Amino acid sequence: MTRPEDARPPVLQMFGYGLQHILSMFGGVIAVPIIVGGAAGLSGTDQALLISCALFVSGVATVLQTIGIPFFGSQLPLVQGISFASVSTVLTIIGSAEDGRTGLRTVLGAVLVAALIGLAIAPFFSKIVRFFPPLVTGSIITVIGLSLMPVAARWITGQEMVGGAPNPNYLDPGNIGLAMFTLLAVLVMTKIPGLSRLSILLGLVVGTIAALIVGRTDFDGVADASVVAVPTPFAFGSPIFAIGAIVSMTIVILVIMVETTADILAVGEVVGTDVDSKRVGDGLRADMVSSAVAPIFNTFPATAFAQNVGLVAMTGIKSRFVVAMGGGVLALLGLSPILAAVVGVVPLPVLGGAGIALFGTVAASGIRTLGKVNYDNNSNVVIVAVTLAFGLIPVVASDFWDEFPDWFVTIFHSGISAASIVAVVLNVFFNVFKPGTPPNPSVVAAGPAVMVREDEARILREGGSLPDDLSSEKAVPDKTPE
Repeated sequence: MTRPEDARPPVLQMFGYGLQHILSMFGGVIAVPIIVGGAAGLSGTDQALLISCALFVSGVATVLQTIGIPFFGSQLPLVQGISFASVSTVLTIIGSAEDGRTGLRTVLGAVLVAALIGLAIAPFFSKIVRFFPPLVTGSIITVIGLSLMPVAARWITGQEMVGGAPNPNYLDPGNIGLAMFTLLAVLVMTKIPGLSRLSILLGLVVGTIAALIVGRTDFDGVADASVVAVPTPFAFGSPIFAIGAIVSMTIVILVIMVETTADILAVGEVVGTDVDSKRVGDGLRADMVSSAVAPIFNTFPATAFAQNVGLVAMTGIKSRFVVAMGGGVLALLGLSPILAAVVGVVPLPVLGGAGIALFGTVAASGIRTLGKVNYDNNSNVVIVAVTLAFGLIPVVASDFWDEFPDWFVTIFHSGISAASIVAVVLNVFFNVFKPGTPPNPSVVAAGPAVMVREDEARILREGGSLPDDLSSEKAVPDKTPE
């Protein structure tokens, strides 16, 4: 039986659909090197190098994740990009160094070691997939979508402060209007038969044309860009290995692994395909090996991009080869600054307008998954409620955890990782451990996911709890009771 993700649309369609994925995440990829380059005091040329390297590594990582080789790659339509989760730690390391370049080399050394640690523990980390029934995955997917909405809003409104000074374009009604026009274009394209699956791409094109007409973007930077520029390994010097930086970055890597696990399960739910612990492990290994290669090419940890899960859900294009095609384009952009500059013409408010539809679709997919859960005579409503609350705390109060230890802040400042941890812990507490009953080792002990007995797995997938008298010798009705 052919898996949905193995479909192969015609080449031209794959290119168009793949380009959609790249445009929807392009701003997120280039944001990290821009922020880090500015903090390190790099020149414009060096910042451009950071951007090219980020695009190149993201593209290669995407191809590895989607196409896969033995033991590496989930073979799911997942776009890989440079993780924003590492930015806070990266800036801290740079700020404590004697100069920007030294700090950057210390960051790259820390990423290299931390990613190798992540690669080593990936097989053990993947075993937690057994603790992700629809109750847990639905809650996490919903948090992913909701936590991305501020990203879309910032793309539209801009940052309040830029370089320590007030941003004169912050909350510019013209940018907000441009975003709403782009969203309208996306909605109209979605309504037209034959164009709905390219609605995001066409909406971005229409929005960019409108921005050109009203003078809110231009091609000035394209003419100055070179045609080809191959990223130079260790362009800023050999990496520096500092224990403190490595420990801090290892915590970031663990957070990234939690988020990647959640994204793998989320896209599996959207695609409608089976995702077991082996597949999660292969995806995590691809993530970690990409993150280990990233510092060689002067960039930072890679991770699955949640916004592209929304694009899969919205367009219905589930082919991993479409995303692989997009990854190839992304790598090409990293090798050709002039092409990257052309894509960079798309203004952030236009991306934000499309992002409203994309990120909202992710949240809606999570809500749909939660609709499969049984809420009668159990604590599942409480689990969902508390998970959503912890996931949204960093969104509504970004400084909520600031007075806690740094390692704690790193983990819980990410709404996705906070929601993942809380959902799994609460599900185990309420639905696995029964009062007066010893924990069932088939769902709480380490070991392959296939060790979970079929009857127990069925009930756990429904978000329910295991009856005290359940055993492999007792039959379970074919239809799970509502």
